[in-house]
Amino acid sequence: MGAGVGAVKGESARVGLWHPRFRPMRRGDRGSVTAEAAVGLPALVAVLGAALWAVALVGAHLACVDAARAGARALARGEPVAEVRAAAALSAPPGAEIVISMTGEMARVTISAQVRPTWGRMLPPVRIEASASAAVEPGVVDLSTGGEAVGGWAEAREREAGHR
Repeated sequence: MGAGVGAVKGESARVGLWHPRFRPMRRGDRGSVTAEAAVGLPALVAVLGAALWAVALVGAHLACVDAARAGARALARGEPVAEVRAAAALSAPPGAEIVISMTGEMARVTISAQVRPTWGRMLPPVRIEASASAAVEPGVVDLSTGGEAVGGWAEAREREAGHR
């Protein structure tokens, strides 16, 4: 009885050990897993770093959009410029530049920031910019035009002044 348990008649019990899955490693195969891991892990880390950097950029852009939107709403309501800057600075990324303008019937706030990854100081910064516009509400005064009422309600303001 040369056959082992479960062996086909005429085969030895050692057949299972010579299956291709269990074949012994040749000398040329040694270290191939280590070499593949040595190449694959840095590539995986680089891809992960790029993905995290992209997420950080999207987050900074969303912060700029929120800040610009808040500033434009405040400016359209007629808030003082200092309060508009404060409203925009609450949501803006640290060190962001805030540009405020009012032309005609539109209030516009632009937020721009330099974003650099905290984990990669050797990478160049990326400039993120967002702007928002809002229609000026009735009775808001545009100081850039000499104090005229804007928003298409100049006539209503003149009527108010005449009734006083």
